[in-house]
Amino acid sequence: NMLNPSAYALGANRSCIRDLFEYGCQRAAVVGRENIYDYSLGNPSIPSPKEVDETVRQILDDTDSLLIHGYTSAVGDYATRKAISDDLNARYGVSTDPEEFFIGCGAAPELVSVFRALAVPGAEILAVAPYFPEYKPFAQEAGLEFKVVPADIPSFQINLTAMERMITPSTQAIILNSPNNPSGVVYTRETYQKLAAILNKKAAEYGHPIYIVSDEPYRELAYGVEVPFLPEIYRDTVICYSYSKSLSLPGERIGYVYVPQKATDGKALYSAVAGAARAGGHVCAPSLWQKVIARCAHLRPDLKSYDRNRKALYEGLTRMGYEMAKPDGAFYLFIKAPGGDANAFSDAAKKKDLLVVPGDGFGCPGYFRICYCVSLEMIQKSLPVFEELIKEFAGRTA
Repeated sequence: NMLNPSAYALGANRSCIRDLFEYGCQRAAVVGRENIYDYSLGNPSIPSPKEVDETVRQILDDTDSLLIHGYTSAVGDYATRKAISDDLNARYGVSTDPEEFFIGCGAAPELVSVFRALAVPGAEILAVAPYFPEYKPFAQEAGLEFKVVPADIPSFQINLTAMERMITPSTQAIILNSPNNPSGVVYTRETYQKLAAILNKKAAEYGHPIYIVSDEPYRELAYGVEVPFLPEIYRDTVICYSYSKSLSLPGERIGYVYVPQKATDGKALYSAVAGAARAGGHVCAPSLWQKVIARCAHLRPDLKSYDRNRKALYEGLTRMGYEMAKPDGAFYLFIKAPGGDANAFSDAAKKKDLLVVPGDGFGCPGYFRICYCVSLEMIQKSLPVFEELIKEFAGRTA
């Protein structure tokens, strides 16, 4: 066999989420799209702010074509980095610097670059269940040992007791995602403060930093709660950010890594992230979209339709007896499967053309995820199916 077995396994075994989405497309051709209740995929359903499209047109009309489509600096156009830095400074009262930002093609390759930068021999990284499933292959292919901190049920904050027990001298970093995919939970300032105290103590004990890698594509999707700026609470924090969800641009692949210079070995870590990106084939992020972000970094999404969907589902499902943590952010609900077996529940739902994702891949069996970036009409039509299923599974135990 002349192929890399782990690469083959990743390519040959598609994610459960993608499989459900493809199944929904096939069924839609048979029964009509309006009769498929597809909660599988987190594809933004609110349009980009109109200023984004207007900015694209303006750039195309007013700027030399060679400048629009030419290479930028590998770390990103300075004007883009300055716009992002200025926006964060204005919002959070902090003092970030354009030189601390590296513009990347969305949060996924940024995470890969940070993981590779931290992957010294024998190093491990801890993820907090439930977690985005791609963290595991990203970390393992980078050369990190991937360990999972069990979920803090039922609140889905961070199980700090378990985490403290699991940190070893080999722990390089903790990967966090808040607002969280799949739970929709936002980690509180109190949770972060307690975590920071643990990590500061452990770092002092082991004589090396333990970084937080904060994956923040949903940072702007919060409903009346604070999403703290984590580097202000814990100095050794690296942020991976994407505009995919905040500006509804998932297909344009644009975001940034923020490595504070005041973090331990901050300048060296920035260079290592840039070097890891280079080794992974990064040349520069899309030039046109860098120019768009330079003018649009201050924009925020209009969350009215997401919030309406969130309330309709949360209230409707809890009234039926479904149990879940309160979803204060992102566009997900993570629901305890009636009967305890999320795969059995998902299979039964699929037979009724209701597509929900079992939580096993998120490190949390017994729960299922639904994405509510869908139409309100679909939600209303699907609620009777959820009611049928909870009655069907009542009294079962896994």
